[in-house]
Amino acid sequence: MSTECKASKGPKIGVRHLQSLLLFLGLTVMHIARLNVSVAIVAMTNAATTNPNFPEYDWTERHKSYILSSFYWGYILTLCPGSFLCRRYGAKVVLFIASCGTAVFSLITPWCITWGGWQVFCAIRILQGLFQGVIFPCITEHLAMWSPPEERNRLGAFSYTGTDCGTVLAMFISGMIAKGAMGWPGISYVSGALCAAWCILWLICAANNAPESRFISEAECKYIESSLQHNEDFHERSIPIPWRAIGCSVPFMALLVARCSETYGLSTLQAEIPSYMNGVLNMDIQSNAVFSSLPFLAMWLLSYVYLIVADILLRKKYLSLTAVRKLFNTLSFWIPAAALIVIGFLGEDHANIAIALMILSVGVNSGATIGSSLNTIDLSPNHAGILIGLSNTVANVIPIVTPLIAGVIVVDKHDRGQWQIVFGIAAIIFFVGNCVFLVWGTAEVQPWDADDYLTPKDAETCSGKKAPAPAIAPAIDPVLEQQISWPERYTAKAIE
Repeated sequence: MSTECKASKGPKIGVRHLQSLLLFLGLTVMHIARLNVSVAIVAMTNAATTNPNFPEYDWTERHKSYILSSFYWGYILTLCPGSFLCRRYGAKVVLFIASCGTAVFSLITPWCITWGGWQVFCAIRILQGLFQGVIFPCITEHLAMWSPPEERNRLGAFSYTGTDCGTVLAMFISGMIAKGAMGWPGISYVSGALCAAWCILWLICAANNAPESRFISEAECKYIESSLQHNEDFHERSIPIPWRAIGCSVPFMALLVARCSETYGLSTLQAEIPSYMNGVLNMDIQSNAVFSSLPFLAMWLLSYVYLIVADILLRKKYLSLTAVRKLFNTLSFWIPAAALIVIGFLGEDHANIAIALMILSVGVNSGATIGSSLNTIDLSPNHAGILIGLSNTVANVIPIVTPLIAGVIVVDKHDRGQWQIVFGIAAIIFFVGNCVFLVWGTAEVQPWDADDYLTPKDAETCSGKKAPAPAIAPAIDPVLEQQISWPERYTAKAIE
């Protein structure tokens, strides 16, 4: 009997783990391509600090800010469309195209800059942002298709740690390349080559779902599909999106508040604390690559600590999935909130404590991946890509707003009192955002996730529940009538 039980779960290490590894590597190489510009731009404007044998450009601070931010101008535009593209063509094709586009534009960047200057550099960054905007909707959709519920934390959290790995490697590798024989152009060449190599690996090994994989065993395929409760024709059908139910879903709104709060607090930690340390503590932390990368290294390493602890809690059944989500989200929100307040009261004599608190805050915040980032798959495995597209679109507006708010408050960067207001606002948003998630968040699958939810017999309500079937067939809801296809509408009216 134990043998049958073991077989029903498939191999301990299988193709589902390979898919998670591919996603991890994909996020790593694409984040290297995304974030290496912060190092490259220093080498391009101050060649004496790296390799003086390559061209140097006299760009102003305003030009640099345009280059650094231009990626996100394109990125935010394709978050929601990426969800639809993934549903239409599958994660394999869309992620392949996204990585190919990133690779091509990375490889041609040095050549384009020589004749187009910073304006062309901005255009290339915008195009790279357009390609990479589809990444997270596709990754979430792919994880939803491959992750059995009891392994979702393990596979999902490991995949997402690729962002932290890519961030750390972008800072370390880019500086080494810029000082080497290839100079600053080598940063783009290496990034492009890594993305191209991943494209080949992804094209060979990836599959949109278990039944499509060439390498999966029958036992593992059956385990994945049965655990996700997929029918035989599930992957051939197109499931309509219950927009009204999603918009009225309290758990999804709670998740959206949590994601926006986390983005505001983390962007404050990442963007404003270095300026505070420079202005109040008289430290130039940004000039030191080790100090700049330590918070992200802590985030990367602590992600695995969270992953192991969550796995133990769920496997031993000490806590439910909802309880694990809320516990980890509380740790990742409230500890940084407290640290932000303390940092605001530290003086120049306590600079080392401030650095330690910054590293701790960013590192502890990595628990938000298990706490709330993966919650989209809990609420609706069938529409996970749509949910992540919506939430990321809203949340990615926050990093644009954060420096503007800080700029209005902080008139004198040496005034500690003004910085305390900035950190206090972030701490309050951290605290309130998690409170909302604690009260209304859940890891339970929502009723509107059902693939037959938008059939004529199921009247949709804002509560997310299906109305009981009346004795006499009612007239079709006008809103629902617009959401279903015309053949279904015609059939329903004929029956009526």
